[in-house]
Amino acid sequence: MIEGKLIVFSAPSGSGKTTIVRHLLSQKDLNLEFSISATSRQKRPDEVDGKDYYFLDIKEFKQKIKNEEFLEWEEVYRDNFYGTLKKEVERIWSKGRHVIFDIDVVGGLDIKHIYPDRTLAVFVKPPSIEELKIRLKKRKTESEDKINMRVAKASIELATAPQFDFIIENNDLETALKEAYKLVKDFLGTSVKNEKDC
Repeated sequence: MIEGKLIVFSAPSGSGKTTIVRHLLSQKDLNLEFSISATSRQKRPDEVDGKDYYFLDIKEFKQKIKNEEFLEWEEVYRDNFYGTLKKEVERIWSKGRHVIFDIDVVGGLDIKHIYPDRTLAVFVKPPSIEELKIRLKKRKTESEDKINMRVAKASIELATAPQFDFIIENNDLETALKEAYKLVKDFLGTSVKNEKDC
């Protein structure tokens, strides 16, 4: 059996990483499955538990931290916890698939540190902070305060980009999608070949 790999896509909100991850998931030859994160935040009306996120209350989330059930976790905003459950990665690997993450930069780097050889960590960079703010406003899903909070956080996140294996500049979506596909294909292709050579 091919040993499962981990594909991490991290970026500030509004950079386009979710669009890129969805595109990669639709490429059947890559054999990817999405890692569903756990969160303590409230479920939005259109979200489904176990599909969009595993929704846990704060007490439950903290108990799982205590039990070391997370591969990585972070308090992204006050009392808003996000994390990757170890059993979620094991669930996907047991199906003979590779895991793909759409994840915060701190969590992405944590996974890279835990599995340095099995992880491809990609940072998606927006054209500029100004463009990021325009994209977030266009979504019309958050208040001005929340947008400003995300933009302030983005400046800090951009500083972590050099710690990732690759940086994709999302100036043109079509180009970014092709670049992401090639990076993942090459990474999975190389790792499979190496295992056959052993």
